[in-house]
Amino acid sequence: MKLIKTEDAVGHVLCHDMTQIIKDQYKDARFRKGHVVTEADIPVLLSMGKEHLYVWEMTPGMVHENDAAERMAALCGKTNMNWSEVKEGKIELTAACDGLFRVNSEKLIAVNSVEDVMIATRKGNTAVRKGDKLAGTRVIPLIIPEEKLRTAEEAAGDSPLLEVLPYIKKTAAIIATGGEVKKGLIQDTFTPVVKDKLAAYGIKTLAVTYSGDGVENVANAIVEARKTGADIILCTGGMSVDPDDNTPGGIKQSGARIVTYGAPVLPGAMFLLGYYEDGTVVMGLPGCVMYAGATIFDLALPRIAAGVEMTRTDFAAMGEGGLCLGCKPCHWPVCPFGK
Repeated sequence: MKLIKTEDAVGHVLCHDMTQIIKDQYKDARFRKGHVVTEADIPVLLSMGKEHLYVWEMTPGMVHENDAAERMAALCGKTNMNWSEVKEGKIELTAACDGLFRVNSEKLIAVNSVEDVMIATRKGNTAVRKGDKLAGTRVIPLIIPEEKLRTAEEAAGDSPLLEVLPYIKKTAAIIATGGEVKKGLIQDTFTPVVKDKLAAYGIKTLAVTYSGDGVENVANAIVEARKTGADIILCTGGMSVDPDDNTPGGIKQSGARIVTYGAPVLPGAMFLLGYYEDGTVVMGLPGCVMYAGATIFDLALPRIAAGVEMTRTDFAAMGEGGLCLGCKPCHWPVCPFGK
């Protein structure tokens, strides 16, 4: 750093905070460490009694933290995201719409492995609302070598590290299985829960059908449900290994390509996901969805609603963090489940 006259400081970077005191009105840092002095700042600094300033002596190949933060934020991308103004070398990103927040985890780790740079995000593959905070980025020192920024940019590659995908699946049909429900022997308490969870993602329920038991009945009900044009078909109940639980067989007989029957998530191990050739999604929901605060359904639904085609590998990765701790009261989604 070097000491210069305040009148000559335009364009230079302050080395420390500058506190301004106005009796009974103001006492705080008027200019923060790292601030780039402007022409308009000069009379203010002089009024504070600052006739000389310590400033960074910028050298070729060095980048100020504010400019570096802009470059780091550029690695994150702007797809359905808003950037804050750079402040004290930091930029925060927020969601510009409701949707699914996605992170390129491998590339993010590569960037954060570069010394003196950082990007912190919320967990990927989670639902976000417009305005939710997504990430923050900055560099650690006040000035950073250009070479380190280039290394971070090379680690990130050509694609953005982050994105928010808006929900595109808009309609659903529900098939409530079980003879006891169809005959009216017990009240259907499953369907209202599912409808509410769908509505949270803007998905309208077009039809509710009571199939009764049996593989044929479930398969036929699915065929009829597909005629409604629904984007998603959900079969509730009948997902265990009991002899009279025929939902998985009915889904398979209806022509679906089964991605997974079973998931390393509790509650929700007996979950089923499949697809039809036209892209329609079918799910078999175990009974836990009806009564548990959060289940596999809550982890998968945001991705399904955003049109992300899930794979068996996606479900395998859910094992870590896939154990609900059963907190009373339930704090979902502000909890470790699925994260």
